[in-house]
This record gives sequence, structure tokens and C-alpha cells, in this order.
Amino acid sequence: MVAVRNLIPVLGDQLTPTLTSLAAGDPKQDVVLMAELHDEATYVRHHKKKIAFLFSAMRHFAEELRAAGWTVDYVTLDAAENGGGFTEQLRQAVKTHRPQRIVVTEPGEWRVGQMMAGWEEQLSLPVDILPDTRFLCTPDEFAAWARGRKQLRMEYFYREMRRKTGLLMEGDTPEGGRWNYDTENRKPAALDLFMPKPKTCKPDAITKEVLALVEARFGNHFGDLEPFWFAVTRADAQAAFTAFVDHALPFFGDYQDAMLTGEPFLYHAVISQYLNCGLLDPLTVCRAVEAAYHSGKVPLNAAEGFIRQIIGWREYVRGIYWLKMPGYVSLNALDHHRPLPDFYWTAETDMACVKAAVTQTKQQAYAHHIQRLMVTGNFALLAGIDPHALHEWYLSVYADAYEWVELPNTLGMSQFADGGLLASKPYAASGAYINRMSNYCGSCRYDVKQRTGAKACPFNALYWDFIARHRDRLAKNPRMAQMLRSYDNFDAAERERIADSAAGFLASLD
Repeated sequence: MVAVRNLIPVLGDQLTPTLTSLAAGDPKQDVVLMAELHDEATYVRHHKKKIAFLFSAMRHFAEELRAAGWTVDYVTLDAAENGGGFTEQLRQAVKTHRPQRIVVTEPGEWRVGQMMAGWEEQLSLPVDILPDTRFLCTPDEFAAWARGRKQLRMEYFYREMRRKTGLLMEGDTPEGGRWNYDTENRKPAALDLFMPKPKTCKPDAITKEVLALVEARFGNHFGDLEPFWFAVTRADAQAAFTAFVDHALPFFGDYQDAMLTGEPFLYHAVISQYLNCGLLDPLTVCRAVEAAYHSGKVPLNAAEGFIRQIIGWREYVRGIYWLKMPGYVSLNALDHHRPLPDFYWTAETDMACVKAAVTQTKQQAYAHHIQRLMVTGNFALLAGIDPHALHEWYLSVYADAYEWVELPNTLGMSQFADGGLLASKPYAASGAYINRMSNYCGSCRYDVKQRTGAKACPFNALYWDFIARHRDRLAKNPRMAQMLRSYDNFDAAERERIADSAAGFLASLD
């Protein structure tokens, strides 16, 4: 028997053959450890479809590694030797394989990093934790960029990433003369538009086995397990991305903020779950989008908007996460403590926009960024929902959700719980925004044009009540000055009606 040199644990969001720990390894001398762990499936009650996606993708990746010559110790959820958690499973693998050292790529989440930091002492073995080079900006590089800045605005970080990668650059200047085409990416969609569907994949034998396992072990978790259509192999994830570039990307820029009843995907790529678990490489997909622009297949606003989400926003929120953890998770600058309403789990609400977003989330383990920010997130902000409760909901229900990307998006961008570290203003809006960007309001029992009263859209009174409740804090924000003036122009009777309508609706939640 060949002595095992390195034991290489590979996590469920590290399904990349060029992972630094694998690149440092030797298939002839090293063993890869992968495990489906109960602790990871239940530290929040993850959507059934999310658990199935990751377990199936892990099993397929193990086969990919074996085909490349690796010895993979793969522990299924129902295996007798399953230890339930990272450290216990690693302890068992050390006893079995007796490696000389452990080599692992740094994790995406703080809690896992804390586990890894204790492995050397607990296991009495050297542990090498290597950087995750799948990201463009290391935590140390982000900290250096942030040092001394009064405001950590994504736009300026994004420009640095454009310069670093050379994406959509003409020398030192941005393609087209502008860094950002976001103002061209806010068109409402109409139902008569052609809506391409994301490429779907039929479950193979491995996935069918996982689906049965998840239904048996996690059947009481949130979400619909089937129909299951996610890609679970690198080849199928790449095919899904290629289909997006060919059919949807040309219109992605124009309509990325739009929302339509019965159209959960519109022109979105629906690949974030593949990027975040390692089936797709961020820089590779951005270069493919850049190439599609240069070949004349897609307009600049679409290419720039997509690339900004990947090398700008995605890298930026990861930087914020590692810069501010562990304290970031407990921030609550607006002092919001209302429990999360049951309809976030049941979709049983008369608000058509919230009902649509939650129903879609239950069915698909997916909602696009405006549904998350301006519907479920906006409502939680206006209603004063505990931001940590909302954070745990988002982390639970979306297939692409990992704490490093979800937490800053929720506490910072959506809930302003970090006091403005990430967002320049609270992303609060009345029903008028949702009406402008969607067709939800046409089928809603509430009237989006009414501010107060039993038939009025709850977002309206809640919006102005939010302004009133946080007036002192918002007065310090120049981007909120116009809305404060508008509230001040209401007469006393209207302000009282707003307060009464908001209080009545919030009481109904309780």
C-alpha cells in the first residue's frame, strides 16, 4: 500500500479541479476527502433543492476527480462511518489513511475557517490552508484597498477590478468611455417579450438517488424538491452558461431589474449557484461575455452589467465579509426586532409581489436580485424585521446562498443594518417602484395608488412610516433629503393616517 502523503478535504463549494489544494497535490500519493454532512445541511434549514443540488454536484465531482486519477474517500450522508460534521469526519479519515499532513483550500465562510484553525491542534497533524485563487481579490488585498477610506463604495472597487483584469478596457480607459451603464439597465418588461428559459438538465441515476435521499432525510425542510433541473456537472453548467450568452444575454442589460408574474427567470443567467459552488469559473465566464460583446453578439450595457455583478459586486461583498467578520453578523443599526412573518415560508399573503417572490423561491430555490432586494428585502426593511432573522431566511432558501455572499447583501445592501458601510442609502421604496418594474400590482387586492386605508398597498404607508421612524438618522443622508422634504409636506392629518395604516398592518403581522 502506498503511503498517503496529504489528505485533501474538498468542501461542497470547492468543486473545482484547479483548486489550490488539488493543484498542490499528487494523485499518486494523496487522498481527497469529500463528505455529505448533516451539520452542513441543517445549520440553517436549507431548501431541499439546494441540498440535493450540492450533494449531487459533489458526487459528480468525485467521479470527475477519480477519472483524473485521484483516490477519493467519499462519505455519503447515510454511510455508517458518517461523522456528521467536518472535524469528526476528518478525524475518522486521519485514522483510516494516516496522512503526513492535511492540505486544504481556505473556506468561504467564517465559521468553517474557525473549525479549520483548530484542526492542527485537535488532530496532531500539520495543516496547510491555501488561498482560494478562484477569487480575483484576496481578503488582504481588499483590506489594503479599504484602509483609510471613509466610504467603501463598490463602484470604485469595481474600477480597480476592471483595471486588474483588463475586462472591457481600452488601455487605461473603459470600453465606450463609461465605467457603468446601470442607468440603461432599468427597463420594465412586457409579457409579449420573448422569454428564453434557462437550460434545464434531466436528473441522471446519481441525482435520482440523491433526490430520494433528500426527500427521506430532509422532507420537512422548506421548498419543492421536484421538478429538479439544475446542472450538477461542469459540462452541463457550462452548457447552461453558453445558452444564456447565446439567447438571453443580449437583453439582460435592459431588463435585469424587471419582474413579471409567471416569469421567474426573464433574461437572467441563473448561474450563480454554479459559480458559488465551483462548477463555473468567474473570470472565465466574464471573458466569454466580453468576447460576445467584441463579436457584436451583445450590446455593451448587457456585457458591462453582467461583468459588474461578477468582478464588481461578487468580489466586493466577499471583501466586506472577511473585512468585518465576525462582528458583522450581529449588526442592527436601525434597531429592528420584529419576527419574520410566516408568509416568508408559506407565501400566504395578499401582497401579490411578496406572494410571487416567495412562491417562486419555494418552487425554484431561486429569485433574481431585484425580487430579493426590492420585494422581500424591501418589505422586511419597511416593516422593521430583525435583520438576522431575514439573513437566516435568505441563507436557507436560495441555492446560491453562502454566508460570504448572502450576509453582506442582506445586512448591508438590503437592510442597512451596517449603518451605511456598504450601501449609500437604505434601499427602501413604496409600491410605486414595484408597480413601475413589474406587473404584480395589476392582480393584487391592494391598490398601489392608495397611500392609506384598508385597501391601500401596505408598502406605501410602511414606506412613509419608515421615513418617519428613522427621521433623525436619515436626515444625515443627503440621498434621502428629497423624501424627507416630501414627508414634511404632508399635513398633520395625513401623517396621522400614515401612522395608523402602518400600525394596523404591522399589528396584523403580530
